[in-house]
Parts: sequence; structure tokens; C-alpha cells
Amino acid sequence: MALKAAGRTSLVDSVVEQLRAQLTEGEWAVGDRIPTEHELAEQLGVGRNTVREAVRVLVHAGLLESRQGNGTFVRSTADPAAVLRGMRHAGAIDVLELRVALEAEAARLAAVRRDTSDLLRLRAAVATLREEGDRDSDADMAFHLAVVEATHNAAFAEVYRFFSTQVHEVLVRALGDREMPPVDIDAHEALVAAIEAGDPAGAEAGARELLRLPMETVAALDAAG
Repeated sequence: MALKAAGRTSLVDSVVEQLRAQLTEGEWAVGDRIPTEHELAEQLGVGRNTVREAVRVLVHAGLLESRQGNGTFVRSTADPAAVLRGMRHAGAIDVLELRVALEAEAARLAAVRRDTSDLLRLRAAVATLREEGDRDSDADMAFHLAVVEATHNAAFAEVYRFFSTQVHEVLVRALGDREMPPVDIDAHEALVAAIEAGDPAGAEAGARELLRLPMETVAALDAAG
């Protein structure tokens, strides 16, 4: 796809979108060096500062990598923005079903791989939930992230960090003024106990049970309109 001269409005956004399209459509492969700022500026009919800002956006998004003295290289052609757009259009039940699948597998792996520091972190997260109230969403998220990080799988943890933010946004939009039920702290305790005992099946079941009530609540709210 040939680059087009950018319009006068939202120049940086226009350049970002055109470069993003080039990447996702395979114009450049992973590891390729993209054209210089000067070359891109000439092709797009914009200033080098505009190109520099657009490239910075794509570096931050993980699509490009800037190497001092060597230029800018393609890091990934998988656009996380496309995933984000898809998540925003998904229903709350769809998102929660995916969350159950991710967290159940994470709990199973955590039961096998957890170490002493993981267990201390999980216990501390549950203690915080008890101290700060069962509706503390930050404390609850810290607990679930601790479970995922106990898998010692960096890819799993990175995906979950991205995904968990989208879960929150989808639920807030879907529920509006309606509230989710209080966090079941006893269920959190049971999950930690299974992980500590090195019981993968018990941990997986515990994760599913912990998310059962939120799933049922959202389903009921959806049915009620």
C-alpha cells in the first residue's frame, strides 16, 4: 500500500494510522528497518517532527523499536490496537468467559510453579482485601495479578496485564450504575490454599469458583436489561 500525503488535521494521528497499516499489511517484516524520518516525511508531505512523534507512538505501542545510531526497526506486526478495538465491542459475558479461561489456567500453573515469594505476595494481597474492604478493586486486581505472575510465564503475565484493564472498562460500561457483588474473600483464601498445597486441579477449580458469582451476576443483569 502506497503512503499518501497526510491532510492538514491531526497530522500525527494520520501518520500513525498510515504507518500502522503498512506494518499490519506486511509492507515491512519483523526485523526490517523502516525508512528514515526524512524519507517518510517526504513521502507523506509532513514535517520530520510529525514523523518523529508518530514513530514514538508506535514505539510505545510495541510495533517499532528505535535503536540509537541504527534507525527504527519493526518489532511486531501484530497491532494491539486492533485487539483493543475488538475487546471494546465484546459483551461483558464474552469478556468474563475469557477471563475465567485465563485465570483457571494461571491458577493451575501457579500451583505447580509458585515459590515462597509468590505465596507471601498472595497472602499479603488477601490480607489487604480483608483490611481495606471487599470492594477494593485495586486490591482485588493485585491479587489476581499475583496469581498470574506465580506462573513464572512472562508472556502470560504481559497478556493478562493488558487484558485486565480491558475487563474493567468493559464491565464499567456494561453495568453502568449497577454494582457487582462484594468480592468473596473466602474464595480467594481457598484459591491461595490450593496453590500453596501444590494442587493444580484444586487451584483451577478454585479460580473458576471465585469467578462464578461475577459471571452469574452479569448474566442476570444482562437478562434484566
